[in-house]
Amino acid sequence: MCGIVGAVSERQVSGILLEGLSRLEYRGYDSAGMAIHDGDVVGRLRRIGKVQALKDAQAATPIKGTLGIAHTRWATHGVPAEHNAHPHMSGDSVAVVHNGIIENFESLKAELIAEGFVFSSETDTEVIAHLLESQLKSGASLLEALPKVIARLEGAFALGVVQRDIPDQLFTARKGSPLVIGVGIGENFIASDQLALLPVTDRFMFLEDGDIGCLTREEILVWDATGKQVERPVSQFEYAANSAEKGEYKHFMLKEIFEQPEVMANVLEGRLSGNNLLEQCFGAQAADIFDRTKGVLILACGTSYHAGMVARYWIEEIAGLPCSVEVASEFRYRKAVVPADTLLLTISQSGETADTLAALRDVQSRILASLAICNVPGSSLVRESQLSLMTHAGPEIGVASTKAFTSQLVALMLTTIALGRRNGMPESLETEIISQLRTLPQILNEVLKFDQAILDMSAAFAEKNHTLFLGRGALYPIAMEGALKLKEISYIHAEAYPAGELKHGPLALVDKEMPVVAVAPHNDMLDKLKANLQEVRARGGELFVFAEQGTLKAEEGIHVIELPSVSLWLEPLVYSVPLQLLSYHVAVLKGTDVDQPRNLAKSVTVE
Repeated sequence: MCGIVGAVSERQVSGILLEGLSRLEYRGYDSAGMAIHDGDVVGRLRRIGKVQALKDAQAATPIKGTLGIAHTRWATHGVPAEHNAHPHMSGDSVAVVHNGIIENFESLKAELIAEGFVFSSETDTEVIAHLLESQLKSGASLLEALPKVIARLEGAFALGVVQRDIPDQLFTARKGSPLVIGVGIGENFIASDQLALLPVTDRFMFLEDGDIGCLTREEILVWDATGKQVERPVSQFEYAANSAEKGEYKHFMLKEIFEQPEVMANVLEGRLSGNNLLEQCFGAQAADIFDRTKGVLILACGTSYHAGMVARYWIEEIAGLPCSVEVASEFRYRKAVVPADTLLLTISQSGETADTLAALRDVQSRILASLAICNVPGSSLVRESQLSLMTHAGPEIGVASTKAFTSQLVALMLTTIALGRRNGMPESLETEIISQLRTLPQILNEVLKFDQAILDMSAAFAEKNHTLFLGRGALYPIAMEGALKLKEISYIHAEAYPAGELKHGPLALVDKEMPVVAVAPHNDMLDKLKANLQEVRARGGELFVFAEQGTLKAEEGIHVIELPSVSLWLEPLVYSVPLQLLSYHVAVLKGTDVDQPRNLAKSVTVE
C-alpha cells in the first residue's frame, strides 16, 4: 500500500524524492518522510498528511545530500502519527523504508527489547532497522546483514536502506511486495512504481522475490535468494511520462474515463488478424493449455472481481465451460476443491494485489495452468503465471478504477473466444464478436457525449445517504461496480442487487429518500427488469435508468438517459461508463477527494 522512492546520485536528491512521492500519492497514504545522507550523517524529516506538508518542512529546514530514501505510509501497525511515519531508524546508524507487513514482528520486537533496543514507534517496520543494527554491532557489513535479517522476516516486504557509514550506496530487497530499480546515467533509483521515477528515467529493472540489490551512482549489483550474484534484464517504460499528468481535466478519474475509447483500441491492437483472435498473444503455451482446459476458476478482488463476474456469463454461454468466480481474500483461506484440469484466471490492475497473489501461489500446484489479466507487464502476477494478457490501459492514477475495469472486460472477452474455439463456438460468432469489439471506441465516444446529462442527473444524489443499484444477467455485476464506484468516492452508502431479488428484502428499504439506479439494455431480461422497476415506483422510489434507445419512457419519478443500441456482448462495457460518470459527478458535487478517497489505496499490496 505504501510508496517507496530512493536515489543515489551526484546531485541533490531531495527534489527527486519529493517528486517521486507526489507521483505515488494515488496509492493512498497518511504520512510521508525521507532520510538523506549528507556524507557525514543521515538526516530525517517526517510529516503527517499530504506530501505537500513534507515539501513545506523541507523548504523551511532542508536536509541535503546525494543519497536518500523516502516513503508514503498507509497505516497497518500504529495510528497515523509522525513517530510512526517512515523512514525508521536504529539510533543514527540505519534508516529503513518498508512496503508490506512483517507478520512475526511482535516476537522479533520482544527479542530486540531484551537486547536493549528502544522502540519509538508501534510499527512492524522498526524491527527491521534494529535487526540490521544488531547485525552491524556483531561485526557484519550491511550487505552481509541484509540476507540474515531477511531470512528472519515472515510476511511481505520491499525495503530501501541507507547506513551512516556508507555514504554512497543504496541497498534494497524485496519479497512479495513490488519494487523496481530505475537505471540512470551517473545515478540510480528505487521505487514501488515506475511512475515515481519517470521524470528521471524510463529504464527499469524488476527484482525477483528474495533479491537483494546494492546501487551506487555507476553500478547496480543484484543477488538472488541463494546469495548468487545475478543480472536482471533492463526494460524501457512503454508509456509516455505525461500519461501521469491530468492535462485539461480537473481530476485523473475524469481523464481516465475519457481515455477509454483509446484504451479499447489498445487492448485489441496486435491481438487480432481481421476478425479473428491471435492466440499467441496469451503466450507460447496458450494453445496447448486451452486445449486441455475443462473448467475455469477466476480469482480477483474489488473491481477486478466484478470483471470476473461478467466473464463467468460469457465463459459459460460462449465457451460452454463451467466457471466459478471467487473473492481471492476468501478463497485463500478455504480448503477449496479445484479439478486438476482447471485454468486459473487471475485479474489485477497492478499485478501486485496481495490476496490474489497469495491465492495464486496456494492453488498453483492443483491446477492445469494460470492466466493473468493485468495492466503491468513486470508485475509479480504476470511473472508467476504461465500465460498472461496485458490490458494496455496505461497508468491509472485515480483510486477508483475506470479504464482498467473496461480494459479487463475486453481482455476477458478475448480469453472467452480462445476457450470457445475448443468447445463448439461457431466461427461466425467469433467473427461477430470481434467485429463488434472493433466498434467500441466509436460507441464509447458516443456514450461520453452524455456527460452533461449525467451531470444534471447527479444533483439528485448529492444530499442522499443511500443508493440502490439494479441489474440483471451480466449487467448485475455492472450494477455492483456502479455501487462500488459511488461509495468509493462520494462516501454514499450504495449496494447492488439482481433486480429479481427486490421482493426478497431490498424493497423494504425503498422510499423517496433512496434513489434507485438501473441499467436496462434491450435484451431478453428487459421485460422482467421493467416489472422490477415498477415494484420500485409502486413504493414511492425514484428511478434513474440508463436504458437503450426506445425501451423506456421518462415520466414522473422515472428519469431516463437513452444510450446507443449495442449488441448483447458489448452491453457490460457500454453501460459501465455512464455509471462511472455518475459517481464522478456526485463526488464532485459533494466536494470529496475524487482521486484519493479517504481510507483507500490504489494498489492493495497488503492483506
